[in-house]
Amino acid sequence: QVSHQAHPGIPASKSNYLETPNMSRIAREGMMFTRGYSPAPLCTPTRRSILCGASAARSGTEFASNYVPADHLTIPRALKRADPNYMAAHFGKWGEKMISTPEECGYDVSDGMTGNVTGGMADKLKPYHLTRDPKRTESVTDRAIEFIRRQAESGNPFYAQVSYYATHLRVELNEDTLKKYQSKGEPDRAYTPGFAGMLEELDTAVGRMLDTLDELGLAGETYVVFTTDNGGRGVVPGGNKKSLPPNHPLKGAKHSLDEGGIRVPFYVRGPGIEPKTVNHTPVAGYDLLPTFYELAGGSKPLPAEVDGGSLVAILHGSAERGIQRGMDGLVFHRPKRLSSVLIRDEFKLMLKWDRAGQVSGAALYNTLADPTEQRNLAAGLSNKTEELKSSLLGFLESVNAEPVPR
Repeated sequence: QVSHQAHPGIPASKSNYLETPNMSRIAREGMMFTRGYSPAPLCTPTRRSILCGASAARSGTEFASNYVPADHLTIPRALKRADPNYMAAHFGKWGEKMISTPEECGYDVSDGMTGNVTGGMADKLKPYHLTRDPKRTESVTDRAIEFIRRQAESGNPFYAQVSYYATHLRVELNEDTLKKYQSKGEPDRAYTPGFAGMLEELDTAVGRMLDTLDELGLAGETYVVFTTDNGGRGVVPGGNKKSLPPNHPLKGAKHSLDEGGIRVPFYVRGPGIEPKTVNHTPVAGYDLLPTFYELAGGSKPLPAEVDGGSLVAILHGSAERGIQRGMDGLVFHRPKRLSSVLIRDEFKLMLKWDRAGQVSGAALYNTLADPTEQRNLAAGLSNKTEELKSSLLGFLESVNAEPVPR
């Protein structure tokens, strides 16, 4: 949830309780994708996927995976392939069981092998914790701004990935922010004043970086992407269970392949992007590597194991070219939760698996017209269902995707 309407046709996609003016600023000053997706419904598989431009079906669907990021093309390596002068930094949360360090993946500067514990883990699921440098939001931002300033002084092109620990499970914030939201009364979803305050402090950090780009005169030549690594939680510690779910109006939450588990904010601002643009094309975090590569001047073909496609043509208003991916559509795979998804054009196919590894059911939704997944079209559109099923199963087999655990 954000404080601006995240979908122009869905009034309920806006929260009247939360305050996210800087996230809203990126959406307003650039392109807002209403069908933006995290590559997976939980953090680490998404982070591997974004890093290497490979779907989670290829790069691993859970925390642990045999996929070694350092053995593959990564965002910083792709940028340096396009232009060797690029400097790349990663600040904040790296991930759990990532195997490779940021430096082994091509980053010049990083916070190291950080994870959930680094940014504060759950402690008896209390509604809030008051602490110094909550979620390390301020110190992570300080380091990112310092890096940006150094690159501005040196004249190097740069890439800074700032992966905040907020709003992960343990709710941390400053006392003044907590009091502000406690005075606002009951939240409009089943989150808490503490969660809302933690989100505002994250938003303030985003604003600090935007202001830094303005101050340094870099805003007009810098692309800013805002997205998240999975959908929101279904339960927030201390939230009122009688309120609307945190992800309302989307169905489901983190861990599931329902829209609430993978449909996330996806906003891009930068040169050549028309402000206040809304786009309904399905895009995912694993499209970022080829996008950044093209923006940096890269022209040679990328390896076939890069599943994402460049968004540059769409960002610059040339939708005729579309997005060229090896697989037509977006693939999501979570065998641990007995589900796989293919999103192609307006359709979303969800396959369900049984414990023997056989397809046990299929649902088909038009998530362009029905983003809340209320109408299963599989029976009425059996040919489309079979077409998408064949494509999805073929892709999963081609990448040797993880089977259902037995």
